This record gives sequence, structure tokens and C-alpha cells, in this order.
Amino acid sequence: MANSRLQKLLAYLRPHWQQATLGIVALLIVNGIGVYIPLLIRDSIDELRQAVSFDYIWRFVLLILILSSVMWVIRMASRILLFGLGRQVEFDLKQKIFQHLLTLEPSYFSTNTAGDLINRATSDVDNIRRLLGFAVLSLANTVFAYALTLPVMMSISLRLTVLAIAVYPFMLITVQLFSENLRNQQLTVQEELSSLSELIQEDMSGISLIKIYAQEQNERRAFRQLNGQLLGANLKLARTRNILFPVIEALAYVSLLALLWVGSGSIASGAISIGDFIALVLYAERLVFPTALLGFTITAYQRGEVSVDRVESILMVKPQIADAPDAISLPEPVKGQLKAVNLTYTFPGSKTPALKEVTFTINAGETVAIVGAIGSGKSTLANALPRLLDIEPHQLFLDGQDITKVRLPDLRKAIAYVPQDSFLFSTSIKNNICYGNPLSEQPEVEQAAKQAQIQSEILNFPQQYETIVGERGITLSGGQRQRTALARALLMDAPVLILDDALSSVDNQTATQILENLSQGVQRKTVIFISHQLSAAATADRIFVMEAGQIVQTGTHAELLQQPGLYYSLWNQHHLEEILR
Repeated sequence: MANSRLQKLLAYLRPHWQQATLGIVALLIVNGIGVYIPLLIRDSIDELRQAVSFDYIWRFVLLILILSSVMWVIRMASRILLFGLGRQVEFDLKQKIFQHLLTLEPSYFSTNTAGDLINRATSDVDNIRRLLGFAVLSLANTVFAYALTLPVMMSISLRLTVLAIAVYPFMLITVQLFSENLRNQQLTVQEELSSLSELIQEDMSGISLIKIYAQEQNERRAFRQLNGQLLGANLKLARTRNILFPVIEALAYVSLLALLWVGSGSIASGAISIGDFIALVLYAERLVFPTALLGFTITAYQRGEVSVDRVESILMVKPQIADAPDAISLPEPVKGQLKAVNLTYTFPGSKTPALKEVTFTINAGETVAIVGAIGSGKSTLANALPRLLDIEPHQLFLDGQDITKVRLPDLRKAIAYVPQDSFLFSTSIKNNICYGNPLSEQPEVEQAAKQAQIQSEILNFPQQYETIVGERGITLSGGQRQRTALARALLMDAPVLILDDALSSVDNQTATQILENLSQGVQRKTVIFISHQLSAAATADRIFVMEAGQIVQTGTHAELLQQPGLYYSLWNQHHLEEILR
């Protein structure tokens, strides 16, 4: 698993290997200069024991000053390159996640909450960015510091060098002892953050419902509880980190104290010069910061490790609905004939088919109403036609072509679908209507609005078509949202139009008028009208009556009233409700 995560991290870095290489080379130069400066200081101190002029010493001072300045500039360049590398990976990952989410079917989002997905695409990606910026810089700096410093230290005094680094294995053991706790605690923090994000997202979307039922206090209580859990998880992680880092730093300074204690005796015995001792102290101090920083690097790695798993769990999901390897384009022009042959579909985890051996043929330009009780399979059938469900091959056909063999863009361009939930974006009415065809001109938008019977109401708004509808169209009534969504579908001018109870909030008279408008004209669309409004459904060319996932009756309104069955019962019930009103 650890190797897999490391491979993923390397894969994130691969597109930016040149920038990473430049940053690492810059660090190598910085550490090379950092090793050379203490040698200059050693030589200058040893020269002071001889009769030398201050001009000679000033040359050392000036050289050290120049080298220090160069080292500072190159260090800044390395930080810009490597931290910028993290930002580049962050950008790439966010793009990759968003593009991947767009390929997934709607059922994925019904089992994975928006709050959790948003948190993974932001907070977890941010953790990976820190890992690939800060941690790469820290690890490279530590490796170079040890690789360049230790040989020079050993050349001065092997005994003192071994003494100085003797405690470092204990640092690695300490880090290893804490690593599992850090990983689990970081995972808990990310999960609690996801839960809090989910609550915020849901409450912002359902703010009207919260106010209608006066549940502000309960939502405050729920938020306080989740926020408290997140605080507790963060404090627990902070306590672990605040124990680990001081221990590492204390062990690092033990080596410096040991060097001061034993080194003074070596100077007295003449084993090393004062300049050598000062250089060793400087070298040991150079290793303190990278070693202490190892704790922060391990924490960044633990966070990044958890976040890599959480991000990859999204990217590893394979779209269930995708173009077949031998997918074809729909022959032009698309007429709109639909055919089902023993169409059967069972939702994952269910044992009862939602659709069971459904067979029908809908001719091009025909208007067919589908009626039936709730749960009879009407919406499942509507979702199957544009392949929003993963149906088996050889069951559904458009103009004689198996829809599972047709390219998805072509299929969905030929089918305009208005679902039960008339989702609108938080933008203007015009932009919502133009969503499927952004380049549409104003006359085309207005024509679609007229067909959807929403034009007159839009013109009554102060800003007319530029009116902002708010999140999910909250400023519009239910009927206005549905007709705006219908106008959006009509503007696409697709040969097949599916209305899945898309006029439930529209009165019967308006719904009937809309359906009649769609059934008229030279270029008639194939219209599938799923509804509980039997008055509007009665005007259709044919009616399919569904029950328990099957089509149990087919015919015109007049024909179905002549035969006993479900439609006759539904019509009588509808007629009685009309009288009681």
C-alpha cells in the first residue's frame, strides 16, 4: 500500500519533472555552499593565531558575505520552484477530479454526498499540495545536508562526528512509533471535516425548509456537535504532534551538547584546532534543523498519505456508463423512433426488477403518455432511454440503433430530457434556458419560452430574461421552474423529448396546452409524457399504462376507457377528484 501511494505521488510529479529537477539542483547548490562556508570560517579562525593583517581577514568576511547572499538567493529560488510545484499538482488534481466526476453516472452521486466530494477535492488536495511542496523540499534538503556535511565532518574528526550523530537513530525510532497514530488521527480529522461540510451544504440548500419548520435551533445543535467532534479530532492530532516534535528537537540538541563537552578535550589535547572545532559545531548545528524538520515532514506525509487514498478512491471509480469500444455515431437525420425489446433493469442491491420485459415501439413524431401508480417504473424507463442507467445491450433502440452501441454525446444530443427535479443554476433565466445551447440568440430563447408557456411571466419580472433565479431556482415558483426547464429542453430542438412528470406543478389546462403545442407542426418531435395528470395525458396519440415495472395496457384514451383495467380505475379516480374540487 505504501509503495502504491509513493507511485501515485511520483505520478503526480511526473508532468513537472523539469521544475522539480531545477528546484532540487538549486537545493544541492545551496547545501554545497553551506558546507563550504564553515570551512572558510575555520580557516579564518586558524589564521588569527598567526600575525595577519585585518585586510586579509576582511577578505574572508567579504567572501563569506558574498557566498551567504548567493546561497540566500538560490534558496529562495528553490523554494519558489518546489512550492510552485505543489501548486501545479494541486491545479492538475482539481482538474482531474472535476473532469472525472463529470464522467460518472447520477447513481454515484446518490451514494456519495456533495459535501464529502467537495472536501476531497479541496482539503485533501491541499494536503497533497503541501506534501509535494514542503515535504519534497524538506526531504531533498535533509538528504543533501547529510550527504555533503557528514564526509567533511568525518574528515575533521571521525570520533566527534560519530558522537554528534549517535542520537539520530533514536529520532527515527521515535518517529516510527508515532507514525501509525498520526495517520489514523489525520484520517479522523478528514472524515469529521467531510461530515461538517455535508451539513453546511445541506443546510444552505434547504434553508427555506429549516425556516418553515423553525428548526434553526436543532441545526445549530447539530452543527455544534459536528464542529465539536472536528475540534476534538484536531486537538488530539495536535497533542500527538506537540509531543513528537519537541522530543525530536531535544534529541537533536543532545548531539550538540555532547559535541561541546567532548570537543573541548580534543582541543586541549591538540587532536583538532579551534577552527576545526568551530566548523564541527557549525556542521552539527546545520544538521539540527533538517533533522528536527523531519517530524514536520513525517506529519505532512501522514496527511498526504491519507489524502492520496481519499482522492484516489474517487479517481479509481470506473464509469459504469461509457462509450463502447466500437461505438458508432447516429445516422443523420435522427427521426426519433424508439423501440424496446424485453427491457429489464434491476437496481444494484435490489432483487425485484424495476423494469420487467418491457416491449414497445414508439413511432417518430408520436406523442405517448406513460401513466401508472408511484413506483410502477415510469421514471426508471425515462432514465433508461438516454442511458442514465446501465442497461444491457439489445434492449433499447433509437432509429433501429442499439443505444448501448451509440456514442453518448450523439445519443444525448438526440434526446432532450426534463426530469422530475427541475434543477436550475444560480444564474439568469436566459442562461438557464440557453444551457444546452449557449450560442442561442434571443429570438430563439423567446420562442422556446413561448412554447413552454413561460414567456408572459418572464416579461413581468423587473429584469425579464436577465432575472437571477437564485440557487436551484429558489426565486421562482415550482411551475415556473418546471417550465423554464422545459424551455431549456425545447431550445435544444432534439427529435426526442422526454417529460418525466415535468409539469406536475403546472395546472392541467396549461399542461394540456403545452402538450398540444408539442404535438403540432410539420417537424413534430417524438414526445414521451410521463405524468399523473390524466387530463393532459388523454390528449396523447397513445397511452402506456405501467404497473410493477411492466406495460399492462396500451391504446388511445378512448380505447382504454372501453376496456376494464388499471387505466379505467385511474381515470375514474381522477374524474372523482375533479368533481370534489
